[in-house]
Amino acid sequence: MTTSLSILSTAPARLDPLQLFMQADIVVQAVMTGLILASIWVWMIVVSFSLRMGRLESAERQFEEDFWQAEDFDGLTTGRGRRAIPASRVAQAGLEEWKRSTSKRPVDRDGARQRIAGAMESRTAQEADDLADRLNFLATTGSVAPFVGLFGTVWGIMNSFFQIGTQESSSLAVVAPGISEALFATAIGLFAAIPAVIAYNRFSHRVNRFEARLQRFADRFHAALSRELEKL
Repeated sequence: MTTSLSILSTAPARLDPLQLFMQADIVVQAVMTGLILASIWVWMIVVSFSLRMGRLESAERQFEEDFWQAEDFDGLTTGRGRRAIPASRVAQAGLEEWKRSTSKRPVDRDGARQRIAGAMESRTAQEADDLADRLNFLATTGSVAPFVGLFGTVWGIMNSFFQIGTQESSSLAVVAPGISEALFATAIGLFAAIPAVIAYNRFSHRVNRFEARLQRFADRFHAALSRELEKL
């Protein structure tokens, strides 16, 4: 009875994550460390990607407004600060193909239209791929982190059963610490995976919407260049 009272009096009033980490097996500690680093990287991507998309969307709106009011498309797309805007690079790809296709006479109008459309579509896809490149880490973390945490949990529970055999006791006081440490690895895995999955889905939708906007811009510019082809 005295021993039970002593255990209750020394037991922590709440879970201490740092203590769970420090008391865990070296393998479980390695799993936890990897998951914590992955979680930190996930949040860095979330913050940096949100800021980047905000800047791009704002610059994109301003560029399109200026573009359709400009008389010199070529000068606008090559102007200072414009080359970093995806729509500017899409327009520049179309203009470069326009110049190549109309440099010789007679002009093959149908062929020129197809080549201009292909150049801008290719550039649009490349811009979307560049934006979505870092999102692969979010997808990987979201799918793998729970299983990595589960591995740490399985290892910790195996270690707890080993302690039962070593101490020849199945007392809860013997196995509870190891099981708590093991389950903590799963909790960290979910902590890394859940924000990664949410961010990946949200950002993928945002990239798709941005790509659709670029495609609409390319289609509109292609129509304008097609009208110019009719004058040649």
